[in-house]
Amino acid sequence: MPVLSPSRIARLTYLRHALHRRPEVSGEERETAATIAGELEALGADRIWRALGGHGVAAEFRGAAPGPTVLLRCELDGLPIREISDVAHRSEVAGKGHLCGHDGHMVSMLGVGMCLETRPASGRVILLFQPAEETGAGAQAVIDDPRWPELRPDYAFAYHNLPGRPLGEIGLRPGPGNCASRGMQVMLEGKSSHAAAPEDGLSPAAAMAALMTDLPALGGGRIGDDDFALATLTHAKLGEPTFGIAPGEGELRVTLRSMTNARMDTLMEEAEACIARHARRLGVTVTWHDVFRSVVNDPDATDIARTAAAARGLTTHDMALPLSWSEDFGRFGDDGARAALLYVGAGEDQPQLHNPDYDFPDALIPVVTDLFAGIVDALLGEKCA
Repeated sequence: MPVLSPSRIARLTYLRHALHRRPEVSGEERETAATIAGELEALGADRIWRALGGHGVAAEFRGAAPGPTVLLRCELDGLPIREISDVAHRSEVAGKGHLCGHDGHMVSMLGVGMCLETRPASGRVILLFQPAEETGAGAQAVIDDPRWPELRPDYAFAYHNLPGRPLGEIGLRPGPGNCASRGMQVMLEGKSSHAAAPEDGLSPAAAMAALMTDLPALGGGRIGDDDFALATLTHAKLGEPTFGIAPGEGELRVTLRSMTNARMDTLMEEAEACIARHARRLGVTVTWHDVFRSVVNDPDATDIARTAAAARGLTTHDMALPLSWSEDFGRFGDDGARAALLYVGAGEDQPQLHNPDYDFPDALIPVVTDLFAGIVDALLGEKCA
């Protein structure tokens, strides 16, 4: 497949800026999905699925002969963060922004769709625009959609831009690439009382104080080790902000993180045992939120990406350690695909993901489009003149 023409790169850049201005957070991506579906229709996709797992969109590009199904996935959602920027295309939606780069991820895959106007020699390509990646709910919702068997891939690829690495460098890591994580919300219920007679109530204060020390102490090990685990206290609330009431309710929120899914299972058990030990006199409710599985990159799929990058003259970087932050892509590997998440350098001076001044670098659009077009060529046969 050839590199995109300058006019098409300009078109994709214009589209990214338009998407950047109108971010929608997880579960609310209706307008974004409609825009993407319209672009896929204009590219002449053989089939389009809408409302997958919420607002997800997928498009099929069929090859001339039978062959494997290759899924290329990106994300639709923005973040509930106020953008602080002076760029002309800054967010027009108060308190929301594309501050993780999903706008750039989307147009990169549309660029692959432009290359697919001339179909693969064999097999088929599915371009998936997934909802609700930021909450960890979207990939599983897509897989649970009754239409998923029509799309289920043999191979699945995606990427995330990576600030702090050279622009356009392709990071590769077979095996664990991103940590598993999940949010644990702990509600503690006792009995309020007059502040002058706290002995007549049951305050969660002592249990909360112990848990705020002991839950973070559950972590250990170094990133890259199978036993790595991290528990981070993110929120605490005790009663109401008054002086006359001894509190009867409390809330803690803790993020659990591990390199492997098996370690996450034991970390959850350890956390629940710690809560039971310190809060046995209280009513306790534990709920789980933002559940991400570990991303485990298939070695064969990673090698395919490595070969495609080399054929395109792109610099690759073998990552010694996985990333501590999570990504929803791991579900597709769990579902049976040979899956690989790639990590594309966004620039050494680029603001960090989720920073209020982050903006996806437009220079990555043709780099990533060319890389993923190369992956398609490697698996399904090159046919563009």
